[in-house]
Amino acid sequence: MNPSEMAYRKTAVEGASGFGLLIGLYDTLAGDLRRAADAERNNDIERRCREVNHAFVVIAYLEDRVSRGSGGELADKLTSFYRSMRRNLILAQAKRSAEMLEQQMEDVLKIREIWQNSELRPSPPPEAPSQIAGQNHPGTSLQKERHVASSWSA
Repeated sequence: MNPSEMAYRKTAVEGASGFGLLIGLYDTLAGDLRRAADAERNNDIERRCREVNHAFVVIAYLEDRVSRGSGGELADKLTSFYRSMRRNLILAQAKRSAEMLEQQMEDVLKIREIWQNSELRPSPPPEAPSQIAGQNHPGTSLQKERHVASSWSA
């Protein structure tokens, strides 16, 4: 990475919100997986391994942030997603499958989109906590996930 790119990234990180940093991590992970799939197609095993190894580092960081958070259903689902992703990356490498790597990238981009959309939504109104507490009102599950997502930090 050249010095001007490093300076740009440092400035971007320093000015980013928690959601911005989270989105950036998902972008990095998706890029790692795309480059790994390209490397697999080009039979560049060294590059594929380097990209997948970096993806493992990003996944570990994301999972560590979840384990330090408030917990709950969303945290459990994210932890399960990250564990599944690690297993699938190992399997993709063993099978030498660019398609499996691309599928993982698509899954990451779906989660990224969910986080991005939750950042753009306004916080639930003050009366929403009673609905989140477990009453069966329409949309309670979505409100609960939005509430947890908005209080979760990366």
